[in-house]
Amino acid sequence: MDLVKLQRQLVDYRDSLYHECFLDEQFTQLQELQDENNPDFVVEVVSLFFEDSERLLNELTKALEQQSIDFKRVDAHVHQLKGSSSSIGAQRVQKSCIAFRNYCEEQNVEGCLTCLQLVRQEYYLVKSKLEALFKLEQQILSAGGSIPI
Repeated sequence: MDLVKLQRQLVDYRDSLYHECFLDEQFTQLQELQDENNPDFVVEVVSLFFEDSERLLNELTKALEQQSIDFKRVDAHVHQLKGSSSSIGAQRVQKSCIAFRNYCEEQNVEGCLTCLQLVRQEYYLVKSKLEALFKLEQQILSAGGSIPI
């Protein structure tokens, strides 16, 4: 595929991530922090988000499987996931965490389990979308092009 088409595809794909509320302006701010001195900044930060989120989702699953659920602990994990998703601009994950925290406050087990599934689904969706975005960027760079802003 020629470079101009790849760049157009990247711009359209990135725009769709904002339009479909997968990402918000926080992701744009993250991108603005990247420069020639640290060209992999966004990928590195997002990779840390992926690692942290996987760990938190596993912790949440374990916590909600307990006979006696510690809702304060569950809420602390959800709060952490909400903060990290907000910091990279993963808007749909962050919004899912808000509802999850409300169910924690009510100590509603079924609501928490439902929200865990929703948060997990939104997380894996945004992870897949960001991986595709990074792959497109890498194809452009490998072809000798620059990433359009």
